[in-house]
Amino acid sequence: MARAIAAAARVRCITSPNPWVGAVLRSAGGELFEGATMEVGGAHAEVTALAAAGDAAAGSTVYVTLEPCSHTGRTGPCADVLIAAGVARVVVAVEDPDERVRGRGIERLRAAGIQVDVGLYADRVRHQLAPYLKHRTTGRPYVVLKLAASLDGGTAAPNGTSQWITSPAGIADGHRLRAESDAIVIGAGTVRHDNPSLTVRDYQPPVIRQRGDVDPVRVVLGSAPPDALVQPCREMHGPLEEVLDDLGRDGVLQVLVEGGASVAGQFHRAGLVDRYVIYLAPALFGGGDARGLFTGPGVYTVDELWRGRFLSVERVGDDLRVEMEPADAAEPADEQTEGA
Repeated sequence: MARAIAAAARVRCITSPNPWVGAVLRSAGGELFEGATMEVGGAHAEVTALAAAGDAAAGSTVYVTLEPCSHTGRTGPCADVLIAAGVARVVVAVEDPDERVRGRGIERLRAAGIQVDVGLYADRVRHQLAPYLKHRTTGRPYVVLKLAASLDGGTAAPNGTSQWITSPAGIADGHRLRAESDAIVIGAGTVRHDNPSLTVRDYQPPVIRQRGDVDPVRVVLGSAPPDALVQPCREMHGPLEEVLDDLGRDGVLQVLVEGGASVAGQFHRAGLVDRYVIYLAPALFGGGDARGLFTGPGVYTVDELWRGRFLSVERVGDDLRVEMEPADAAEPADEQTEGA
């Protein structure tokens, strides 16, 4: 399953709005064959692994990160392909919450006499597929808020200058987040002040789309000048909840909020952020007049302090990347395998 998770990670930037899924087939003789979901309209992970295995699929065990589908969409049901190939056992990390599946793939496999075990490395896969799982569960995209600051919390100097606080490695890692996202959200004020292009320039995904590039849809909250570098963009208005609902209906699985400080504060205070990614540079403004991560009203007392949970702290070039989630987010489940 660990190899299946790694295979899924390699196709992270090409499968949306489908989930990025990995599969590993272990033949009766112990040979291993890997597969991963292709671009929209292409084969799913189980099918690519079966194709790699050929006749060795008979009597095999297939490890797959997400429940095999049981419906016909752009491709046929993967459960039927596994049955036809004569596999003996399927190990699934997590069930698919999509209303067209929701356990039906597992039921179909078991009805055909195939042993199915569920839950191996479930916590790792839930983290990997968090945007897909949230979208299929709530209809809204997974929201990642990206921030960059000096170690003393400054995002811009008093005169408004802000580029570049973090190192080239930190900037490139931020472009990875862009490549993994379906849309970037930015405020109209930041467009007018900084005129960013919001493209993926400093990151090369392991697997490249065959049809089109990896640049996400650029969403401006408000109106952007016609000559802004962010053009062409999607201009959206209204409450943030409605913006997310609209993007979710359009198949957007992950939104990257890049700012500025006003927009970041609005998403934070509304409780709409699923994951915070903060790049901290080894730099100090050294005073109280630098601009902070958020603008707008904060909590009044320490008793009201927002608290999250750290997910990781990693060095990226000269910077630190700190990832956290709200403290009330679901705790990772213990590793267990149903039926093992």
